Amino acid sequence: MAIRSLKNGTFSRSLLVGNAYYLPPNFESIATVLVGSGGSATISFSSIPSTYDHLQLRITAQTDRGTYGSDYNNVTFNSDTANNYARHYLGGDGSTPLTGGAGNLSYVAGGVCGTTTGGTFGHSIIDILDYANTNKFKTVRVASGNDLNGTVGGYGGEVYLLSSLWRSTTAISSITINRNSGSVYSQNSIFALYGIRG
Repeated sequence: MAIRSLKNGTFSRSLLVGNAYYLPPNFESIATVLVGSGGSATISFSSIPSTYDHLQLRITAQTDRGTYGSDYNNVTFNSDTANNYARHYLGGDGSTPLTGGAGNLSYVAGGVCGTTTGGTFGHSIIDILDYANTNKFKTVRVASGNDLNGTVGGYGGEVYLLSSLWRSTTAISSITINRNSGSVYSQNSIFALYGIRG
């Protein structure tokens, strides 16, 4: 059964049984980094091709931050560490809502990760939209969480939805991920970059 949009008049397909299948956008693996013994302070992807519509970065990570059960990923593009980024966020830690925003930052907020202190790995899915478009600033959306099954250092696990902006029209050709507080990402942290077509 075809469904017509009232907004733009285009047709799409229902996902009910018997109808044509829905083919989601194509995800192609660009590169994956698995952190080895001894950890890694920084994760980098370079020479990113400009042939996709969007990028997606999937992170399952832990740092060696002490005292607390969560740490955070800081993401920069094209080695730009100037105050050209902004963000908004909505989240919670099981007892307290977490909301806010900030401008003139030196990185994109890349979500929450676990720590060796908390004994967990946090997860983030980061969509980088229209990354190769040279006519607009770059927008980023993040879904992220870290479950501690209780509290560590007086704080529980966290879940976040974030949106960020990189105030540049330059096509993104490299991505760098740094931990916020720990000195290194722990062994077995994994960072996977995908290109999205269509």
